[in-house]
Amino acid sequence: MRSLFILFFILVSGIVFCQEIPKNYFVNPLDGAMIIAGTFGELRSNHFHSGLDLKTERREGLPVYASASGIVTRIKISHYGYGKAIYILHPNGYTTVYAHLKNFCPEIEDYVKAAQYKKESFEIELFPTQGELRVSKGEIIAYSGNTGGSAGPHLHFEIRDKNARPMNPLLFGLVAKDTRKPIIQELIAYPIGNQSAINKDGNPTSLRLTQKKDGNYQAESVNATGTLGFAVGTIDQLDLANNKNGIYSITTTVNGETNFEIKMNKFSFAETRYLNRMIDYGLYKDKRKRVQKLFIEKNNPLSIYTKEKDNGLLNVSNGLSYQYHISLKDFEGNETKITIPITGTNDSILSPRKIKETEDYVYSDQGYSFNEGKFEVYIPKGALYDDTFINLTVSGDKLFLHEDVVPVHKNIIVSYDLSDYKEDDREKLYLGRHNWKDDIYYVRSRIVGDKLQIGTRTFGTYSLAKDTAPPKIEPKNFKKGKWMSKYRYLTLKISDQDSGIKGYRATVNGKFILLEYDPKTNILTHDFNDGIIKDVKNDFKLVVTDNVGNSAIFETTFFRKDIR
Repeated sequence: MRSLFILFFILVSGIVFCQEIPKNYFVNPLDGAMIIAGTFGELRSNHFHSGLDLKTERREGLPVYASASGIVTRIKISHYGYGKAIYILHPNGYTTVYAHLKNFCPEIEDYVKAAQYKKESFEIELFPTQGELRVSKGEIIAYSGNTGGSAGPHLHFEIRDKNARPMNPLLFGLVAKDTRKPIIQELIAYPIGNQSAINKDGNPTSLRLTQKKDGNYQAESVNATGTLGFAVGTIDQLDLANNKNGIYSITTTVNGETNFEIKMNKFSFAETRYLNRMIDYGLYKDKRKRVQKLFIEKNNPLSIYTKEKDNGLLNVSNGLSYQYHISLKDFEGNETKITIPITGTNDSILSPRKIKETEDYVYSDQGYSFNEGKFEVYIPKGALYDDTFINLTVSGDKLFLHEDVVPVHKNIIVSYDLSDYKEDDREKLYLGRHNWKDDIYYVRSRIVGDKLQIGTRTFGTYSLAKDTAPPKIEPKNFKKGKWMSKYRYLTLKISDQDSGIKGYRATVNGKFILLEYDPKTNILTHDFNDGIIKDVKNDFKLVVTDNVGNSAIFETTFFRKDIR
């Protein structure tokens, strides 16, 4: 890599951070026009999207360039999440992140491989010393891929501030062509409290929308009592792609006065799970419709709200009329508007708010304990956003822990009494969560005294399960006695039907070799270019372990000469 001026690195540690966001400092980390598949702040499961997803033509292996000069401060490789990721600190104090990479440029790849072989682990997190790995703006640092939790080949790109808070990269002058207005999918009105109603109904009501010639929308007229809030379902599509992206800002006004505004400029990772408080979580889980509320409820500390009056709520007075306007914009300023005419009434509520009462009522500001049969459940203070009726029942070794229509912010502790089980049997047991098909999926379990324990942030059905079957190992491109001289890779497929794969370790002639695991395909891959396998005859051994300790061993012999 090209050397950088010594002064450059002195500035990294002694910099004075400017308040103004630099507009022409960072460049597109890919060749060509920037095509966005996912926008900053987009609503995802349990989190806001923390960067831009950049399209890579559905291919892997495209050059990824340093968006600005700097030093590599962190490299992380994991089976899930960001997969292979690199973090670069720049002299202006910002950090750029490049994730889901296929591999790194040769110098960084050699640095990482050496560390992986030293630790004898594919998954690794490295923090190079300052100046150990220096990069220049526009220099190839890696190649795009599909590693980790990626659902398809792309580059995830972030810009973080000095406090490690992700910021919208478009604020820095990066441009993606966008002349299309945001699209409205849903508008819902929410009566707040038992004395409020919309058209005499105390329950959330979906409002009919009519699109006008100018592309904006007129909602049906609303007769309202008490206090109201609104929520909107919306997406944005850019010119060069049809991905359903998130939008940049929403502003609401009442009779011309702003009472709510949200902008996707910056947030912290510590607050990102509060997304579940901002959306109608139950509606999303029940109907797969994701709407964001245009009002702020208790236990919602999100920093993305830039303006609010009365928490974005509208207090309706009998006999008065209101014009409620919603303005939705993407980053380029393309705007879609919704107008809602509202008339205040004192009509009687014909359909009171529906509340399903149960024996268990949990206060959000208090802990709650439940014991039945062999199960114990502890819901800590702050786990729920609202005081809530929940359904807790036990049937033998199965726990019905409410339904996944209520968001959970902190871990609920579930324990199962193992007193009736022998020590030898306990290690094969785990608590698993049932999916919609009633299949049981492993939840990380631990034994504490005589109890099997898990922490979960998802309501649902949980059962005691047992796994005595070892993982399965299947060689894909070799067999006993095969010559592998013309092959660059050694590949195997591993799987585990019950608790899932926990770890693996391979050796050749007694020496550790690195295997890369892709959990999306269950494929393990060794690259002969690592240069570790040098003998002609090679005794291969692979040990794979599942999450409760069952192990499988595969051994064979192959032959190879280096013909490079």
